[in-house]
Amino acid sequence: MIPLWENQNDIPLFDSANPFIPHLVPFIIESSNQLPCIIVFPGGGYTHRAQHESEPVCLWLNSIGISAFVLNYRVQPYKHPAPLLDAKRSIRLVRYFSKKWNIDPNRIGVLGFSAGGHLASLAGTHFDSGDKKNNDPVERISSRPDCMVLCYPVISLAEYAHEGSKKALLGENPDPVLVWTLSSHNMVSSNTPPTFLWHTSDDSSVSVENSLLFAMALKKYKIPFELHIFPHGRHGLGLADDILHVKEWTKLCEKWFESIGFIRYNV
Repeated sequence: MIPLWENQNDIPLFDSANPFIPHLVPFIIESSNQLPCIIVFPGGGYTHRAQHESEPVCLWLNSIGISAFVLNYRVQPYKHPAPLLDAKRSIRLVRYFSKKWNIDPNRIGVLGFSAGGHLASLAGTHFDSGDKKNNDPVERISSRPDCMVLCYPVISLAEYAHEGSKKALLGENPDPVLVWTLSSHNMVSSNTPPTFLWHTSDDSSVSVENSLLFAMALKKYKIPFELHIFPHGRHGLGLADDILHVKEWTKLCEKWFESIGFIRYNV
Protein backbone atom coordinates (compact mmCIF):
# COMPACT_ATOMS: atom_id res chain seq x y z
CA MET A 1 0.00 0.00 0.00
CA ILE A 2 1.36 3.39 -1.06
CA PRO A 3 -0.51 6.36 0.47
CA LEU A 4 -1.12 9.17 -2.00
CA TRP A 5 -0.09 11.72 0.61
CA GLU A 6 2.68 11.03 3.11
CA ASN A 7 0.86 12.55 6.08
CA GLN A 8 -2.82 12.33 6.94
CA ASN A 9 -2.91 16.07 7.56
CA ASP A 10 -1.89 16.69 3.94
CA ILE A 11 -4.89 14.86 2.45
CA PRO A 12 -7.23 17.48 0.95
CA LEU A 13 -10.83 17.31 2.21
CA PHE A 14 -9.86 14.64 4.74
CA ASP A 15 -12.75 13.78 7.06
CA SER A 16 -11.66 12.43 10.44
CA ALA A 17 -15.13 10.93 10.88
CA ASN A 18 -14.50 8.83 7.75
CA PRO A 19 -10.73 8.35 7.94
CA PHE A 20 -10.10 6.49 4.68
CA ILE A 21 -6.55 6.91 3.37
CA PRO A 22 -6.53 6.97 -0.45
CA HIS A 23 -3.72 4.75 -1.68
CA LEU A 24 -2.17 2.78 -4.52
CA VAL A 25 -1.66 -0.98 -4.56
CA PRO A 26 1.42 -1.70 -6.70
CA PHE A 27 1.86 -4.40 -9.34
CA ILE A 28 5.29 -3.29 -10.55
CA ILE A 29 7.24 -5.48 -12.98
CA GLU A 30 10.92 -5.84 -12.14
CA SER A 31 12.87 -4.73 -15.19
CA SER A 32 16.07 -2.98 -16.19
CA ASN A 33 14.06 -1.00 -18.76
CA GLN A 34 11.55 1.77 -18.19
CA LEU A 35 8.16 0.15 -18.71
CA PRO A 36 4.75 1.63 -19.42
CA CYS A 37 2.30 1.85 -16.52
CA ILE A 38 -1.47 1.87 -16.12
CA ILE A 39 -3.34 3.06 -13.02
CA VAL A 40 -6.57 1.09 -12.63
CA PHE A 41 -9.72 2.74 -11.27
CA PRO A 42 -12.23 0.04 -10.28
CA GLY A 43 -15.93 0.77 -10.60
CA GLY A 44 -18.58 0.69 -7.92
CA GLY A 45 -20.90 3.64 -8.45
CA TYR A 46 -18.78 5.89 -6.20
CA THR A 47 -20.10 3.87 -3.23
CA HIS A 48 -17.46 1.11 -3.21
CA ARG A 49 -14.62 -0.29 -5.34
CA ALA A 50 -15.21 -3.57 -7.17
CA GLN A 51 -12.55 -6.17 -6.43
CA HIS A 52 -12.95 -8.04 -9.73
CA GLU A 53 -12.01 -4.80 -11.52
CA SER A 54 -8.86 -4.38 -9.45
CA GLU A 55 -6.14 -7.02 -8.97
CA PRO A 56 -7.16 -9.31 -11.87
CA VAL A 57 -6.90 -6.39 -14.27
CA CYS A 58 -3.43 -5.47 -13.00
CA LEU A 59 -2.28 -9.07 -13.42
CA TRP A 60 -3.51 -9.03 -17.03
CA LEU A 61 -1.61 -5.78 -17.62
CA ASN A 62 1.52 -7.32 -16.10
CA SER A 63 1.16 -10.27 -18.49
CA ILE A 64 1.50 -7.92 -21.48
CA GLY A 65 4.48 -6.05 -20.05
CA ILE A 66 2.76 -3.15 -18.31
CA SER A 67 3.37 -2.24 -14.68
CA ALA A 68 0.16 -1.36 -12.88
CA PHE A 69 -1.39 0.09 -9.77
CA VAL A 70 -4.88 -0.11 -8.33
CA LEU A 71 -6.07 3.26 -7.10
CA ASN A 72 -8.23 2.95 -4.01
CA TYR A 73 -9.83 6.36 -4.31
CA ARG A 74 -12.33 7.91 -1.93
CA VAL A 75 -16.00 7.01 -2.36
CA GLN A 76 -19.22 7.72 -0.46
CA PRO A 77 -19.60 9.50 1.96
CA TYR A 78 -16.84 11.50 0.23
CA LYS A 79 -18.08 13.51 -2.71
CA HIS A 80 -16.59 15.54 -5.55
CA PRO A 81 -13.84 16.67 -5.81
CA ALA A 82 -12.23 14.07 -3.49
CA PRO A 83 -12.14 11.20 -6.06
CA LEU A 84 -10.74 13.46 -8.77
CA LEU A 85 -8.09 14.85 -6.42
CA ASP A 86 -7.08 11.25 -5.66
CA ALA A 87 -6.94 10.37 -9.36
CA LYS A 88 -4.81 13.36 -10.27
CA ARG A 89 -2.50 12.78 -7.31
CA SER A 90 -2.02 9.13 -8.28
CA ILE A 91 -0.77 10.13 -11.75
CA ARG A 92 1.56 12.76 -10.31
CA LEU A 93 2.90 10.31 -7.73
CA VAL A 94 3.65 7.54 -10.24
CA ARG A 95 5.29 10.06 -12.56
CA TYR A 96 7.33 11.54 -9.69
CA PHE A 97 8.64 8.12 -8.63
CA SER A 98 8.91 6.77 -12.19
CA LYS A 99 12.69 6.36 -12.07
CA LYS A 100 12.52 4.47 -8.76
CA TRP A 101 9.84 2.13 -10.12
CA ASN A 102 11.39 1.72 -13.62
CA ILE A 103 8.39 3.40 -15.26
CA ASP A 104 8.52 5.57 -18.36
CA PRO A 105 7.13 8.96 -17.21
CA ASN A 106 5.78 9.52 -20.73
CA ARG A 107 3.82 6.25 -20.78
CA ILE A 108 1.49 6.49 -17.79
CA GLY A 109 -2.16 5.77 -18.57
CA VAL A 110 -5.43 5.25 -16.73
CA LEU A 111 -7.98 2.47 -17.07
CA GLY A 112 -11.38 2.63 -15.44
CA PHE A 113 -14.60 0.64 -15.26
CA SER A 114 -18.10 2.14 -14.95
CA ALA A 115 -17.87 4.91 -12.31
CA GLY A 116 -14.12 4.28 -12.32
CA GLY A 117 -14.32 4.89 -16.06
CA HIS A 118 -15.97 8.21 -15.31
CA LEU A 119 -13.14 9.05 -12.93
CA ALA A 120 -10.57 8.02 -15.55
CA SER A 121 -12.30 10.22 -18.14
CA LEU A 122 -12.22 13.13 -15.69
CA ALA A 123 -8.49 12.55 -15.19
CA GLY A 124 -8.08 12.81 -18.96
CA THR A 125 -10.15 15.99 -19.31
CA HIS A 126 -9.49 17.88 -16.04
CA PHE A 127 -5.70 17.49 -15.81
CA ASP A 128 -3.19 20.24 -15.15
CA SER A 129 0.54 20.71 -15.68
CA GLY A 130 1.29 20.96 -11.94
CA ASP A 131 1.82 23.83 -9.55
CA LYS A 132 5.49 24.74 -10.02
CA LYS A 133 5.53 26.84 -6.84
CA ASN A 134 4.05 24.20 -4.55
CA ASN A 135 6.13 23.13 -1.54
CA ASP A 136 5.20 19.51 -2.25
CA PRO A 137 7.38 18.36 -5.17
CA VAL A 138 4.76 15.81 -6.24
CA GLU A 139 2.25 18.61 -6.81
CA ARG A 140 4.65 20.23 -9.29
CA ILE A 141 4.22 17.27 -11.65
CA SER A 142 1.70 17.05 -14.51
CA SER A 143 -1.44 15.01 -13.86
CA ARG A 144 -2.15 14.38 -17.56
CA PRO A 145 -2.43 10.69 -18.41
CA ASP A 146 -0.78 9.60 -21.65
CA CYS A 147 -3.71 7.40 -22.63
CA MET A 148 -7.11 6.27 -21.35
CA VAL A 149 -8.95 2.96 -21.41
CA LEU A 150 -12.64 3.42 -20.57
CA CYS A 151 -14.63 0.25 -19.94
CA TYR A 152 -18.45 0.66 -19.97
CA PRO A 153 -17.84 4.12 -18.51
CA VAL A 154 -20.22 6.57 -16.93
CA ILE A 155 -19.63 9.71 -19.01
CA SER A 156 -22.71 11.92 -18.80
CA LEU A 157 -24.20 13.08 -15.51
CA ALA A 158 -27.14 14.66 -17.36
CA GLU A 159 -28.75 12.81 -20.26
CA TYR A 160 -28.07 9.05 -20.06
CA ALA A 161 -26.73 9.49 -16.52
CA HIS A 162 -26.28 6.62 -14.11
CA GLU A 163 -28.31 8.15 -11.32
CA GLY A 164 -26.67 6.14 -8.54
CA SER A 165 -23.18 7.32 -9.43
CA LYS A 166 -24.38 10.88 -9.90
CA LYS A 167 -26.06 10.98 -6.48
CA ALA A 168 -23.09 9.37 -4.70
CA LEU A 169 -20.65 11.81 -6.30
CA LEU A 170 -22.68 15.04 -6.18
CA GLY A 171 -25.52 14.48 -3.71
CA GLU A 172 -29.09 15.65 -4.14
CA ASN A 173 -29.88 18.60 -6.44
CA PRO A 174 -26.33 19.31 -7.67
CA ASP A 175 -25.31 22.56 -9.31
CA PRO A 176 -26.19 22.31 -13.05
CA VAL A 177 -22.83 23.86 -13.97
CA LEU A 178 -21.05 21.10 -12.03
CA VAL A 179 -23.19 18.46 -13.73
CA TRP A 180 -22.15 19.89 -17.11
CA THR A 181 -18.43 20.15 -16.36
CA LEU A 182 -18.32 16.65 -14.83
CA SER A 183 -20.03 15.19 -17.90
CA SER A 184 -16.64 14.52 -19.37
CA HIS A 185 -17.62 14.53 -23.05
CA ASN A 186 -18.23 18.27 -22.60
CA MET A 187 -14.62 18.77 -21.52
CA VAL A 188 -12.77 16.97 -24.32
CA SER A 189 -10.17 19.22 -25.95
CA SER A 190 -7.30 19.02 -28.40
CA ASN A 191 -5.10 17.97 -25.44
CA THR A 192 -7.20 14.97 -24.42
CA PRO A 193 -5.10 11.78 -24.60
CA PRO A 194 -5.73 8.87 -27.01
CA THR A 195 -8.57 6.68 -25.80
CA PHE A 196 -9.77 3.08 -26.06
CA LEU A 197 -13.44 2.49 -25.19
CA TRP A 198 -15.66 -0.56 -25.00
CA HIS A 199 -19.26 -1.14 -24.00
CA THR A 200 -22.08 -3.61 -24.58
CA SER A 201 -25.08 -2.35 -26.53
CA ASP A 202 -27.59 -3.85 -24.10
CA ASP A 203 -25.93 -2.65 -20.86
CA SER A 204 -28.96 -1.95 -18.68
CA SER A 205 -27.11 -0.05 -15.94
CA VAL A 206 -24.89 2.40 -17.83
CA SER A 207 -26.27 2.97 -21.31
CA VAL A 208 -24.01 2.62 -24.31
CA GLU A 209 -24.78 6.24 -25.26
CA ASN A 210 -22.19 7.24 -22.66
CA SER A 211 -19.34 5.75 -24.70
CA LEU A 212 -20.86 7.07 -27.93
CA LEU A 213 -20.99 10.61 -26.55
CA PHE A 214 -17.34 10.47 -25.57
CA ALA A 215 -16.29 8.97 -28.88
CA MET A 216 -18.11 11.71 -30.79
CA ALA A 217 -16.37 14.36 -28.69
CA LEU A 218 -13.00 12.76 -29.40
CA LYS A 219 -13.76 12.71 -33.12
CA LYS A 220 -14.70 16.40 -33.03
CA TYR A 221 -11.25 17.26 -31.66
CA LYS A 222 -9.43 14.72 -33.85
CA ILE A 223 -8.19 12.72 -30.84
CA PRO A 224 -7.15 9.17 -31.83
CA PHE A 225 -9.57 6.64 -30.38
CA GLU A 226 -10.79 3.09 -30.77
CA LEU A 227 -14.34 2.09 -29.84
CA HIS A 228 -15.78 -1.42 -29.56
CA ILE A 229 -19.45 -2.08 -28.92
CA PHE A 230 -20.33 -5.69 -28.27
CA PRO A 231 -23.94 -6.77 -28.91
CA HIS A 232 -24.62 -8.47 -25.58
CA GLY A 233 -23.30 -8.51 -22.03
CA ARG A 234 -24.35 -7.42 -18.56
CA HIS A 235 -22.86 -4.41 -16.84
CA GLY A 236 -19.74 -4.85 -14.73
CA LEU A 237 -18.05 -7.61 -16.72
CA GLY A 238 -14.47 -6.67 -15.84
CA LEU A 239 -12.14 -8.90 -17.84
CA ALA A 240 -15.26 -10.71 -19.13
CA ASP A 241 -13.56 -14.10 -18.93
CA ASP A 242 -16.94 -15.89 -18.98
CA ILE A 243 -18.35 -14.09 -22.05
CA LEU A 244 -16.80 -15.56 -25.19
CA HIS A 245 -17.03 -12.58 -27.55
CA VAL A 246 -16.66 -9.77 -25.01
CA LYS A 247 -13.47 -11.16 -23.45
CA GLU A 248 -11.72 -10.29 -26.70
CA TRP A 249 -11.57 -6.68 -25.47
CA THR A 250 -8.28 -7.37 -23.70
CA LYS A 251 -6.62 -8.61 -26.91
CA LEU A 252 -8.02 -5.65 -28.83
CA CYS A 253 -6.76 -3.29 -26.15
CA GLU A 254 -3.30 -4.86 -26.20
CA LYS A 255 -3.10 -4.30 -29.97
CA TRP A 256 -4.25 -0.72 -29.45
CA PHE A 257 -1.55 -0.15 -26.82
CA GLU A 258 0.98 -1.35 -29.38
CA SER A 259 -0.50 0.80 -32.16
CA ILE A 260 -0.05 4.01 -30.15
CA GLY A 261 3.47 3.07 -29.03
CA PHE A 262 2.47 2.49 -25.42
CA ILE A 263 3.90 -1.02 -25.44
CA ARG A 264 6.93 -1.79 -27.59
CA TYR A 265 7.59 -5.47 -28.13
CA ASN A 266 10.63 -4.83 -30.29
CA VAL A 267 12.53 -3.01 -27.52
